[in-house]
Amino acid sequence: MQGKIVKGIAGFYYVHTAVGQVECKAKGIFRKEKIKPLVGDNVEIELVDEPELIGNIIGILPRSNALIRPAAANIDQALVIFAITRPSPNYNLLDRFLITMEKQGLPSVICFNKKDIAGDKELMELKDAYGKCGYQVLFVSGAAKEGMEEIRQCLQSKTTVVAGPSGGGKSTIINSLCPKANMEIGEISRKIGRGKHTTRHAQLFALSDDTFIMDTPGFTSLNLMNMEKEELKECYPEFASYEKECRFVGCSHISEPECGVKSALAQGAVSRVRYENYTVLFEELKNRKKY
Repeated sequence: MQGKIVKGIAGFYYVHTAVGQVECKAKGIFRKEKIKPLVGDNVEIELVDEPELIGNIIGILPRSNALIRPAAANIDQALVIFAITRPSPNYNLLDRFLITMEKQGLPSVICFNKKDIAGDKELMELKDAYGKCGYQVLFVSGAAKEGMEEIRQCLQSKTTVVAGPSGGGKSTIINSLCPKANMEIGEISRKIGRGKHTTRHAQLFALSDDTFIMDTPGFTSLNLMNMEKEELKECYPEFASYEKECRFVGCSHISEPECGVKSALAQGAVSRVRYENYTVLFEELKNRKKY
């Protein structure tokens, strides 16, 4: 029998199958070969107690990818959720999320939540900043259930990792898409305007037999220290079409003359918010200490 690992806790793996969710242990051969099953793995299992849905994982099918953070396999895309307001979005952190996904080869959809309590000014700022950066951008309200069908269409027939900081509304949106998830929803701390960490382990939720979403722990910072500064521009997809106009091959788009990206910035074709984040992150990578 085949299925997909949707959760792993303390050596037990819970596998979504046609007959229900089966609680499994991994055969000793995996430890011997130093292979660890991951959430998202498609696996072969044998039932040892059919009525109780208990079994063993006897094989792991080939992976299309394996992510380091979160530790998961066979992920098709990322849905990056940030609040429009309460708390206000941290653009630098949002770009770090997008870069982290680009670095792992995952396409991203940006989902701005809490549309129901946002003003026109906040919406226009976000549209200006992220509407031309090459990503699909959604404006939704998890609390008011606005835009949920649009999200469902983006998720259809894919396994999607849901990422974003605490307080952005990930749990509310996941509960709206998949009520059986019955996730704990963290309240925003009035004192600091941030969410409490409500997700403690990576877990897949089945929206249908071929559509899964994975929640991940809320992050407050993302370290890009495993990157070289020269790699950073590859994680800004909107730069690509202007690089052919750069005078120098390998232009970093920082201080070089006759730079196509900076020309596009001056004409408003590249987001100033995104470009300024790029320069900050470039300097961060340039000045890091190497050990």
